Amino acid sequence: MAEQNLLKIDNLSISFIDGSKEKEIIKSISFRVHSNEIVAIIGESGSGKSVSSLAIMGLLPKAISKITSGSICFDKKELTQFSNKEFQAIRGNEIAMIFQEPMSSLNPSMQCGKQVEEILKLHSQLSKSEIKAEVLSLFEKVKLPNPKRVFKSYPHEISGGQKQRVMIAMAIALKPKLLIADEPTTALDVTVQKDILSLLKDIQKETKMSILFISHDLSLVSELADKVLVMYKGEIVEQGKTEFIFKQPKHNYTKALIGARPSTDYRLKKLPTIADFMSEDIDNSIISESNRTEHHKALYSQKPLLEVIDIEKVYLSKKGFFSKNSAFKAINGVSFKVYPGETLGLVGESGCGKSTLGNAITQLDKVTSGIIKYKGKDITNLKSSELRELRKEIQIIFQDPFASLNPRLTVGNAIMEPMKVHGIGTSNAERKQKVLDLLIKVGLDESCFYKYPHEFSGGQRQRIGIARTIALKPQLIVCDESVSALDISVQAQVLNLLNELKSLFGFTYIFISHDLAVVKYMADQLLVMNKGKVEEIGDADTIYKSPKQDYTKKLIHAIPKGL
Repeated sequence: MAEQNLLKIDNLSISFIDGSKEKEIIKSISFRVHSNEIVAIIGESGSGKSVSSLAIMGLLPKAISKITSGSICFDKKELTQFSNKEFQAIRGNEIAMIFQEPMSSLNPSMQCGKQVEEILKLHSQLSKSEIKAEVLSLFEKVKLPNPKRVFKSYPHEISGGQKQRVMIAMAIALKPKLLIADEPTTALDVTVQKDILSLLKDIQKETKMSILFISHDLSLVSELADKVLVMYKGEIVEQGKTEFIFKQPKHNYTKALIGARPSTDYRLKKLPTIADFMSEDIDNSIISESNRTEHHKALYSQKPLLEVIDIEKVYLSKKGFFSKNSAFKAINGVSFKVYPGETLGLVGESGCGKSTLGNAITQLDKVTSGIIKYKGKDITNLKSSELRELRKEIQIIFQDPFASLNPRLTVGNAIMEPMKVHGIGTSNAERKQKVLDLLIKVGLDESCFYKYPHEFSGGQRQRIGIARTIALKPQLIVCDESVSALDISVQAQVLNLLNELKSLFGFTYIFISHDLAVVKYMADQLLVMNKGKVEEIGDADTIYKSPKQDYTKKLIHAIPKGL
């Protein structure tokens, strides 16, 4: 029996209008989603994945965009001819969507249960008690721990993975025929990501609905999808069964998406980027075990640059007006050493204490007890003048470069400002020249000096953040999830850049991430944290090959492997 097309897209083109100019964003794409099938759309930011899904939902911004040609046929209905009222009737009922960022999709002033109830009130004939029972049943279906507690909780009171489960419950509440999941696991821990993927698979098996799964991570998609479409610059460059796309990719762009992610089996000297694959100029040199052993022998024969000795960080919170303060140990008896020129990888799930530890080392947050020594000196109780000097030597690169850049300052001034504060350069002219040189070193050009942060992509902004950090010539840099929000190939570029700068300037890194494949690529030593404590510490390769602790095994097992 022939498979039935639920969604049929033919020669779809979409243009965006900027004043009198019209730019084609989606270029004559065609694909099918059958009933009871999971189809993934893969590609980087700007490839057209999300624009295509918004067109299916009738959510394209009408003032600045239009469908210029082609057809979107859903369940034998031509959606390009639909009015807004007709779209409202099928949204949620027949086509539902899960967005990337659940916090911005959930109402912060409403309890989670009430938000799901609203959908059922609008679209069903159920009574009040039946609606509540249905919501609790949905919360159980999406495997939320303690559904009654989550029902009464506000979004800020539950974790990122739990928020995403609430969003999935909302999306499947009306039993849609098609679920569009737009990057639903991008910001989540590797273990939570695995749970969400398993959940989507289970729901799909049970309900027989179709899923259109949008992602930039090909290895993640390999564990979920029946079929894959690869998008590049608004076109579908390749499509087919998932196994076939993985084992015999035809297009160089598909090969790049597979090859740009760090391998957990070997360590390349330089990660290949999209540009390398497109020009077919790939360097496959690997760092051998003997190279690594020799490097480590030299590294660990030095005096440590940083010593963390039995530190604790306790936060106090008051539950009620008359109740006693309750204590929460974010860091609990943590000790380790970092050596000059080393990259220490710090991994663990959200809430394990990674960022709190990073903030304690950079003295953005004071420890409750214990000692942190930098170059042999205790830095936990410095005077403000000493602290200012230390800030120059220990720097941090944040996860979100846009939030850490002043939108009113040009990039040049944003980099020059801390240089002035720390007395680097004798004049503005000298500082400007240093900044221009730095911009080129991080892979940007001199014209970027005069532009503002909003004029750059995420990857470019991260390079600006790195330029601002290295402008102070620090010795120790804490990278806090600094590549987690980037596309696979942009991530490869930034990781290569960090390694190049390390060789050039002799930097020492503490590399914090929930992405174990990335940390494995970057790290000499690996420190695994769980609930504020050190679970395991040792050579990164040794821990990956033979983890001792069950928690580490669970983290490694959760890494998407590809086919």
